[in-house]
Amino acid sequence: MADIKPTDVARLRSITGAGMQTCKAALVEANGDMDAAVDILRKQGAATAASKALKEAREGVIANHIQSGGKLGVVVELNCQTDFVARNEGFRKFCDEVAEAVAGDPAVDLEARRLEMVSKMGENIVIARNQRMEVSGNGAVAAYIHTGAKVGVLVEVGCEKQETTATDEFKQIVKDITLQIAAAHPVAVSRDQVDPAVVAKEKEIAEEQFKDKPAQAIAKIVEGKLNSFFQTVCLVDQGFVKDPDKTVQAYLEETSKKLGDQLEVRRFVRFQVGEALAG
Repeated sequence: MADIKPTDVARLRSITGAGMQTCKAALVEANGDMDAAVDILRKQGAATAASKALKEAREGVIANHIQSGGKLGVVVELNCQTDFVARNEGFRKFCDEVAEAVAGDPAVDLEARRLEMVSKMGENIVIARNQRMEVSGNGAVAAYIHTGAKVGVLVEVGCEKQETTATDEFKQIVKDITLQIAAAHPVAVSRDQVDPAVVAKEKEIAEEQFKDKPAQAIAKIVEGKLNSFFQTVCLVDQGFVKDPDKTVQAYLEETSKKLGDQLEVRRFVRFQVGEALAG
């Protein structure tokens, strides 16, 4: 067997645009012969798919998979070139397959299946990103995909007693929190999770806006500005979408008392199609 060097794999990829694992497999099959490996990829349709990879994939969908029992879940973003393909039943099914596969094995190689879909759909398709969550201790993972599949949420809600997760009240609060995250777009669960650099910048802006005020007044104004900022970006400080006069934290505390347990949102992610590309 020929010694397949990483540089050879990289060169074949630059020639064909096929995935790294696909290129390596082709070189192994061709016993290291570059021209033969290119022919192998062309026959597989990988090189043809690679030409489509030059085209930008900026449409797409968010998909999810929650394993039975609600202890593990995945949310994924897949991009394509047009909204026509994003709404295609076959493409949507592929997205669901990707989410389920990543839930089963985060290191799963989906390149061959992706290339198959590129050839079938006639567009570049990119598995842009994914987030996998597994419950630590007691609690549950839940997901929500907004109508149109352009926004998706994955959240872990914890509790002290596992039997709590089987109650209707717990299931409802988890559902409500996924809807909250989708609608209100928080960036952190609580204030201590917000990037200190971001907080410092907000403080600096507020101080500059009111620099002509007395120092004591500035301090109070800045405090108020920061509180307003946290109420916008922190999930537990946000007004609850079903009752804006009540914070999400108050809602959690009320439900905790009702269930005789202690509920907490441990973490969440919110994916929106195109965010990764824009960033």
